Amino acid sequence: MIFIVVKFKVLPNYKNTWLSITREFSTNTRAEEGNLWYQWSRSVDHDDEYILVEAFRDSQAGEVHVASEHFRKGLEAMRPGLAETPHIIHTEIPGTDWSRMSELAIGATSR
Repeated sequence: MIFIVVKFKVLPNYKNTWLSITREFSTNTRAEEGNLWYQWSRSVDHDDEYILVEAFRDSQAGEVHVASEHFRKGLEAMRPGLAETPHIIHTEIPGTDWSRMSELAIGATSR
């Protein structure tokens, strides 16, 4: 899968409206056939920083995403609210889902 994490630092006047600005883009991305997940979080240390964690089935699904009209529109919607260029980790890893963290396993064998 293609695994992506992006950190967005937004301008002060966008920090409380960022999720509504990105809502249409998020909805359309989640509806893509090759999208595995697309999740926003807000930093607990910096209230002007949002973190996006997303994954696509494979590189072809990622290419379809980047070539989509909603991708172009989503970037246009985000650009005015950015305080700086986002930071990204973009890598290909095996699998298509999250793994379980064995160090914190919950169940009969862990007690």
